Amino acid sequence: LAPKIEAIKDCAILYVAAIGGSGAARVVANRIHPVKVAQAEPILDILDKLQEVLKGTPAPWLRKAMQKGQERDINFEEEV
Repeated sequence: LAPKIEAIKDCAILYVAAIGGSGAARVVANRIHPVKVAQAEPILDILDKLQEVLKGTPAPWLRKAMQKGQERDINFEEEV
């Protein structure tokens, strides 16, 4: 599983048809959110659905996933 995790480490979301508990834990530990789909769908259809969700108000987990790779610049010394 390690080579597969390495291959997707830059992803924020992973669509899966099936994933076991330990696999899901390893994916989540790498800050990748697994999304289980009931049946296989063309990736373009999945992306269209995702774009529609992003046009509205995405769920908190999706907003967090969208921030993956963005550095948070918090300087507590500047706060009063």
